[in-house]
Amino acid sequence: MISRFLTSESEKLNFVDLDVPGWAWVALMAFICVLLAVDILVIHRKAHDVGPREALIESAVWISIGVAFTGVIAIAFGGAASGEYISGYLIEKSLSIDNVFVWALILSFYKIPLKYQHRVLFWGIFGALALRAIFIFAGIALIEKFSWVLYIFGAFLIFTAVKLVVKGEEEMDPASGRFMKLVNRFVPSTTELDGQKLFTRQNGVRLATPLFAVLVLIEFTDVLFAVDSVPAVLAVSREQFIVFSSNAFAILGLRALYFLLADAHARFSYLKEGLAVILAFVGIKMLIHDWYQIPTLLSLVVIVLVLVASIGFSMKASRGKPSTPPVD
Repeated sequence: MISRFLTSESEKLNFVDLDVPGWAWVALMAFICVLLAVDILVIHRKAHDVGPREALIESAVWISIGVAFTGVIAIAFGGAASGEYISGYLIEKSLSIDNVFVWALILSFYKIPLKYQHRVLFWGIFGALALRAIFIFAGIALIEKFSWVLYIFGAFLIFTAVKLVVKGEEEMDPASGRFMKLVNRFVPSTTELDGQKLFTRQNGVRLATPLFAVLVLIEFTDVLFAVDSVPAVLAVSREQFIVFSSNAFAILGLRALYFLLADAHARFSYLKEGLAVILAFVGIKMLIHDWYQIPTLLSLVVIVLVLVASIGFSMKASRGKPSTPPVD
Protein backbone atom coordinates (compact mmCIF):
# COMPACT_ATOMS: atom_id res chain seq x y z
CA MET A 1 0.00 0.00 0.00
CA ILE A 2 1.34 3.40 -1.03
CA SER A 3 0.28 5.10 2.19
CA ARG A 4 2.26 2.56 4.23
CA PHE A 5 5.52 3.74 2.68
CA LEU A 6 4.73 7.40 2.12
CA THR A 7 3.00 8.61 5.27
CA SER A 8 4.60 11.99 5.87
CA GLU A 9 2.13 13.94 3.74
CA SER A 10 -0.91 12.26 5.27
CA GLU A 11 0.38 12.83 8.80
CA LYS A 12 1.08 16.47 7.94
CA LEU A 13 -2.51 16.93 6.78
CA ASN A 14 -3.92 15.05 9.79
CA PHE A 15 -5.53 12.34 7.67
CA VAL A 16 -5.86 8.85 9.07
CA ASP A 17 -3.24 6.37 7.88
CA LEU A 18 -4.67 2.88 8.13
CA ASP A 19 -3.08 -0.52 7.84
CA VAL A 20 -6.00 -2.21 6.10
CA PRO A 21 -5.58 -6.02 5.92
CA GLY A 22 -6.15 -7.80 2.64
CA TRP A 23 -9.15 -9.69 4.00
CA ALA A 24 -10.92 -6.37 4.64
CA TRP A 25 -10.69 -5.52 0.95
CA VAL A 26 -11.94 -8.98 0.04
CA ALA A 27 -14.84 -8.64 2.49
CA LEU A 28 -15.76 -5.21 1.12
CA MET A 29 -15.76 -6.39 -2.49
CA ALA A 30 -17.68 -9.55 -1.57
CA PHE A 31 -20.32 -7.49 0.25
CA ILE A 32 -20.70 -5.18 -2.75
CA CYS A 33 -21.05 -8.18 -5.08
CA VAL A 34 -23.70 -9.74 -2.82
CA LEU A 35 -25.69 -6.49 -2.81
CA LEU A 36 -25.54 -6.27 -6.61
CA ALA A 37 -26.45 -9.94 -7.00
CA VAL A 38 -29.53 -9.58 -4.77
CA ASP A 39 -30.53 -6.46 -6.67
CA ILE A 40 -30.31 -7.98 -10.16
CA LEU A 41 -31.18 -11.63 -9.47
CA VAL A 42 -33.93 -11.17 -6.89
CA ILE A 43 -35.43 -7.67 -6.78
CA HIS A 44 -35.08 -6.79 -10.47
CA ARG A 45 -34.87 -10.22 -12.04
CA LYS A 46 -37.80 -9.43 -14.30
CA ALA A 47 -38.00 -6.15 -16.22
CA HIS A 48 -40.70 -3.90 -14.79
CA ASP A 49 -41.54 -0.26 -14.35
CA VAL A 50 -40.04 1.11 -11.14
CA GLY A 51 -42.64 3.28 -9.47
CA PRO A 52 -42.07 6.11 -6.97
CA ARG A 53 -42.93 3.94 -3.94
CA GLU A 54 -40.51 1.18 -4.94
CA ALA A 55 -37.81 3.76 -5.76
CA LEU A 56 -38.33 5.46 -2.38
CA ILE A 57 -38.02 2.19 -0.47
CA GLU A 58 -34.91 1.11 -2.40
CA SER A 59 -33.31 4.55 -1.98
CA ALA A 60 -33.91 4.40 1.76
CA VAL A 61 -32.34 0.93 1.93
CA TRP A 62 -29.26 1.91 -0.10
CA ILE A 63 -28.73 5.11 1.87
CA SER A 64 -29.17 3.22 5.14
CA ILE A 65 -26.50 0.72 4.07
CA GLY A 66 -24.10 3.51 3.09
CA VAL A 67 -24.63 5.42 6.33
CA ALA A 68 -24.49 2.25 8.45
CA PHE A 69 -21.06 1.46 7.03
CA THR A 70 -19.88 4.49 9.01
CA GLY A 71 -20.32 2.34 12.11
CA VAL A 72 -18.29 -0.47 10.57
CA ILE A 73 -15.46 1.96 9.86
CA ALA A 74 -15.71 3.39 13.39
CA ILE A 75 -15.53 -0.05 15.03
CA ALA A 76 -12.68 -1.25 12.82
CA PHE A 77 -10.57 1.90 12.52
CA GLY A 78 -11.84 4.53 14.97
CA GLY A 79 -13.84 7.75 15.01
CA ALA A 80 -11.46 9.79 12.87
CA ALA A 81 -11.68 7.26 10.06
CA SER A 82 -15.49 7.13 10.27
CA GLY A 83 -15.59 10.94 10.05
CA GLU A 84 -13.58 10.85 6.86
CA TYR A 85 -15.82 8.11 5.45
CA ILE A 86 -19.13 9.87 6.06
CA SER A 87 -17.72 13.16 4.74
CA GLY A 88 -16.58 11.42 1.56
CA TYR A 89 -19.92 9.62 1.26
CA LEU A 90 -21.93 12.85 1.51
CA ILE A 91 -19.70 14.65 -0.99
CA GLU A 92 -19.94 11.84 -3.54
CA LYS A 93 -23.69 11.42 -2.99
CA SER A 94 -24.41 15.11 -3.45
CA LEU A 95 -22.22 15.48 -6.54
CA SER A 96 -23.75 12.34 -8.06
CA ILE A 97 -27.22 13.88 -8.12
CA ASP A 98 -26.23 15.78 -11.26
CA ASN A 99 -25.27 12.43 -12.77
CA VAL A 100 -28.83 11.24 -12.17
CA PHE A 101 -30.26 14.12 -14.17
CA VAL A 102 -27.86 13.47 -17.05
CA TRP A 103 -28.97 9.82 -17.07
CA ALA A 104 -32.57 11.01 -17.31
CA LEU A 105 -31.70 13.17 -20.31
CA ILE A 106 -29.87 10.33 -22.11
CA LEU A 107 -32.50 7.68 -21.45
CA SER A 108 -35.31 10.02 -22.42
CA PHE A 109 -33.59 11.16 -25.62
CA TYR A 110 -33.04 7.59 -26.81
CA LYS A 111 -36.57 6.62 -25.74
CA ILE A 112 -35.47 3.68 -23.58
CA PRO A 113 -38.63 2.18 -22.01
CA LEU A 114 -38.84 2.63 -18.27
CA LYS A 115 -38.89 -1.12 -17.60
CA TYR A 116 -35.48 -1.57 -19.32
CA GLN A 117 -33.74 1.43 -17.77
CA HIS A 118 -32.79 -0.32 -14.54
CA ARG A 119 -30.84 -3.01 -16.41
CA VAL A 120 -28.81 -0.40 -18.32
CA LEU A 121 -28.03 1.50 -15.13
CA PHE A 122 -27.18 -1.73 -13.30
CA TRP A 123 -24.41 -2.60 -15.77
CA GLY A 124 -23.36 1.03 -15.67
CA ILE A 125 -22.63 0.63 -11.96
CA PHE A 126 -19.97 -2.02 -12.67
CA GLY A 127 -18.13 0.29 -15.01
CA ALA A 128 -18.51 3.21 -12.62
CA LEU A 129 -16.97 1.25 -9.73
CA ALA A 130 -13.99 0.18 -11.87
CA LEU A 131 -13.45 3.70 -13.20
CA ARG A 132 -13.67 5.25 -9.74
CA ALA A 133 -11.15 2.72 -8.39
CA ILE A 134 -8.69 3.71 -11.13
CA PHE A 135 -9.21 7.43 -10.49
CA ILE A 136 -8.90 7.01 -6.72
CA PHE A 137 -5.72 4.94 -6.68
CA ALA A 138 -4.10 7.07 -9.38
CA GLY A 139 -5.08 10.29 -7.60
CA ILE A 140 -3.74 9.14 -4.23
CA ALA A 141 -0.53 7.91 -5.85
CA LEU A 142 -0.02 11.29 -7.52
CA ILE A 143 -0.67 13.21 -4.29
CA GLU A 144 1.64 10.99 -2.25
CA LYS A 145 4.45 11.39 -4.78
CA PHE A 146 3.83 14.97 -5.88
CA SER A 147 2.13 16.95 -3.11
CA TRP A 148 1.83 20.01 -5.38
CA VAL A 149 -0.91 18.13 -7.28
CA LEU A 150 -3.19 19.19 -4.40
CA TYR A 151 -2.99 22.78 -5.65
CA ILE A 152 -4.03 21.68 -9.14
CA PHE A 153 -6.96 19.69 -7.75
CA GLY A 154 -7.98 22.57 -5.50
CA ALA A 155 -7.82 25.16 -8.27
CA PHE A 156 -9.77 22.86 -10.60
CA LEU A 157 -12.55 22.37 -8.05
CA ILE A 158 -12.85 26.12 -7.48
CA PHE A 159 -12.92 26.67 -11.26
CA THR A 160 -15.69 24.07 -11.56
CA ALA A 161 -17.65 25.76 -8.75
CA VAL A 162 -17.42 29.15 -10.46
CA LYS A 163 -18.42 27.58 -13.78
CA LEU A 164 -21.52 26.06 -12.18
CA VAL A 165 -22.65 29.45 -10.88
CA VAL A 166 -21.68 31.60 -13.86
CA LYS A 167 -22.88 29.34 -16.66
CA GLY A 168 -25.77 27.88 -14.71
CA GLU A 169 -27.63 24.98 -16.25
CA GLU A 170 -25.98 23.59 -19.38
CA GLU A 171 -28.13 21.43 -21.60
CA MET A 172 -26.52 18.32 -22.96
CA ASP A 173 -27.66 17.14 -26.39
CA PRO A 174 -26.77 13.44 -26.72
CA ALA A 175 -27.22 13.61 -30.49
CA SER A 176 -24.91 16.56 -31.09
CA GLY A 177 -21.67 14.80 -30.17
CA ARG A 178 -19.66 12.36 -32.22
CA PHE A 179 -19.30 9.90 -29.37
CA MET A 180 -22.37 7.83 -30.18
CA LYS A 181 -21.53 7.81 -33.88
CA LEU A 182 -18.10 6.47 -32.95
CA VAL A 183 -19.68 3.64 -30.94
CA ASN A 184 -21.96 2.67 -33.82
CA ARG A 185 -19.04 2.84 -36.25
CA PHE A 186 -16.85 0.36 -34.40
CA VAL A 187 -19.54 -1.88 -32.88
CA PRO A 188 -22.04 -3.45 -35.30
CA SER A 189 -25.40 -2.28 -34.02
CA THR A 190 -29.11 -2.42 -34.60
CA THR A 191 -31.72 0.25 -33.98
CA GLU A 192 -34.19 -2.29 -32.57
CA LEU A 193 -34.49 -3.29 -28.93
CA ASP A 194 -34.52 -6.94 -27.89
CA GLY A 195 -36.00 -6.73 -24.42
CA GLN A 196 -33.33 -5.71 -21.91
CA LYS A 197 -30.48 -7.38 -23.82
CA LEU A 198 -27.34 -5.43 -24.68
CA PHE A 199 -26.61 -7.72 -27.64
CA THR A 200 -28.88 -9.67 -29.98
CA ARG A 201 -28.66 -11.81 -33.09
CA GLN A 202 -30.20 -10.91 -36.43
CA ASN A 203 -29.77 -13.25 -39.39
CA GLY A 204 -27.00 -15.05 -37.50
CA VAL A 205 -25.05 -11.83 -36.89
CA ARG A 206 -24.37 -10.63 -33.32
CA LEU A 207 -25.33 -6.96 -33.00
CA ALA A 208 -25.37 -4.43 -30.19
CA THR A 209 -28.80 -3.09 -29.29
CA PRO A 210 -29.46 0.60 -28.53
CA LEU A 211 -29.12 -0.31 -24.84
CA PHE A 212 -25.41 -1.00 -25.35
CA ALA A 213 -24.80 2.36 -27.01
CA VAL A 214 -26.65 4.12 -24.19
CA LEU A 215 -24.61 2.16 -21.62
CA VAL A 216 -21.35 3.29 -23.25
CA LEU A 217 -22.56 6.90 -23.22
CA ILE A 218 -23.52 6.64 -19.55
CA GLU A 219 -20.05 5.28 -18.73
CA PHE A 220 -18.49 8.16 -20.66
CA THR A 221 -20.47 10.73 -18.68
CA ASP A 222 -19.42 9.01 -15.43
CA VAL A 223 -15.79 9.62 -16.36
CA LEU A 224 -16.56 13.33 -16.70
CA PHE A 225 -18.28 13.42 -13.30
CA ALA A 226 -15.46 11.44 -11.66
CA VAL A 227 -13.01 14.17 -12.68
CA ASP A 228 -14.89 16.47 -10.27
CA SER A 229 -16.01 14.11 -7.52
CA VAL A 230 -12.84 12.07 -6.88
CA PRO A 231 -10.60 15.10 -6.20
CA ALA A 232 -13.36 16.48 -3.96
CA VAL A 233 -13.42 13.30 -1.84
CA LEU A 234 -9.61 13.30 -1.70
CA ALA A 235 -9.89 16.61 0.13
CA VAL A 236 -11.37 14.85 3.17
CA SER A 237 -9.46 11.55 3.13
CA ARG A 238 -6.27 10.14 1.70
CA GLU A 239 -6.86 6.49 2.64
CA GLN A 240 -7.69 4.21 -0.31
CA PHE A 241 -10.09 1.98 1.63
CA ILE A 242 -12.12 4.92 2.94
CA VAL A 243 -12.24 6.82 -0.34
CA PHE A 244 -13.20 3.77 -2.39
CA SER A 245 -15.84 2.48 0.04
CA SER A 246 -17.46 5.93 0.37
CA ASN A 247 -17.57 6.23 -3.44
CA ALA A 248 -18.86 2.68 -3.89
CA PHE A 249 -21.75 2.93 -1.43
CA ALA A 250 -22.74 6.35 -2.79
CA ILE A 251 -22.77 5.03 -6.36
CA LEU A 252 -24.64 1.79 -5.54
CA GLY A 253 -27.79 3.69 -4.63
CA LEU A 254 -27.84 5.94 -7.67
CA ARG A 255 -30.18 3.72 -9.71
CA ALA A 256 -32.92 3.91 -7.09
CA LEU A 257 -32.25 7.62 -6.70
CA TYR A 258 -32.62 8.04 -10.45
CA PHE A 259 -36.14 6.58 -10.46
CA LEU A 260 -36.98 8.78 -7.49
CA LEU A 261 -35.55 12.08 -8.75
CA ALA A 262 -35.38 11.84 -12.55
CA ASP A 263 -38.74 13.60 -12.87
CA ALA A 264 -37.89 16.29 -10.33
CA HIS A 265 -35.02 18.24 -11.91
CA ALA A 266 -37.03 21.46 -11.88
CA ARG A 267 -37.71 21.01 -8.18
CA PHE A 268 -34.00 21.31 -7.26
CA SER A 269 -33.42 24.84 -8.55
CA TYR A 270 -30.79 25.63 -5.90
CA LEU A 271 -28.89 22.36 -6.19
CA LYS A 272 -26.28 23.83 -8.56
CA GLU A 273 -25.50 26.58 -6.09
CA GLY A 274 -25.21 24.08 -3.24
CA LEU A 275 -22.85 21.84 -5.21
CA ALA A 276 -20.82 24.90 -6.20
CA VAL A 277 -20.38 25.86 -2.54
CA ILE A 278 -19.28 22.32 -1.63
CA LEU A 279 -16.78 22.19 -4.51
CA ALA A 280 -15.42 25.63 -3.64
CA PHE A 281 -15.08 24.67 0.02
CA VAL A 282 -13.11 21.48 -0.63
CA GLY A 283 -11.04 23.30 -3.25
CA ILE A 284 -10.10 25.98 -0.73
CA LYS A 285 -9.34 23.25 1.82
CA MET A 286 -6.81 21.78 -0.61
CA LEU A 287 -5.22 25.14 -1.42
CA ILE A 288 -4.68 26.21 2.19
CA HIS A 289 -3.53 22.84 3.54
CA ASP A 290 0.04 24.08 4.08
CA TRP A 291 -1.16 26.86 6.40
CA TYR A 292 -4.31 25.47 7.99
CA GLN A 293 -5.88 22.03 8.09
CA ILE A 294 -9.67 22.24 8.27
CA PRO A 295 -10.82 19.54 10.73
CA THR A 296 -12.83 16.65 9.33
CA LEU A 297 -15.73 17.38 11.70
CA LEU A 298 -15.93 20.97 10.48
CA SER A 299 -15.90 19.76 6.86
CA LEU A 300 -18.74 17.37 7.65
CA VAL A 301 -20.80 20.12 9.29
CA VAL A 302 -20.30 22.48 6.34
CA ILE A 303 -21.28 19.80 3.80
CA VAL A 304 -24.43 18.82 5.72
CA LEU A 305 -25.53 22.44 6.24
CA VAL A 306 -25.02 23.31 2.58
CA LEU A 307 -26.97 20.24 1.42
CA VAL A 308 -29.83 20.90 3.83
CA ALA A 309 -29.97 24.58 2.86
CA SER A 310 -29.91 23.94 -0.90
CA ILE A 311 -32.61 21.26 -0.68
CA GLY A 312 -34.72 23.40 1.65
CA PHE A 313 -34.57 26.47 -0.57
CA SER A 314 -35.24 24.31 -3.64
CA MET A 315 -38.34 22.75 -2.10
CA LYS A 316 -39.63 26.14 -1.04
CA ALA A 317 -39.08 27.61 -4.52
CA SER A 318 -40.57 24.63 -6.37
CA ARG A 319 -43.94 24.47 -4.64
CA GLY A 320 -46.59 24.10 -7.29
CA LYS A 321 -44.15 23.48 -10.16
CA PRO A 322 -45.02 20.55 -12.43
CA SER A 323 -42.53 17.74 -13.00
CA THR A 324 -41.85 15.72 -16.13
CA PRO A 325 -41.96 11.93 -15.66
CA PRO A 326 -39.32 9.66 -17.14
CA VAL A 327 -39.93 7.81 -20.41
CA ASP A 328 -42.46 4.96 -20.20
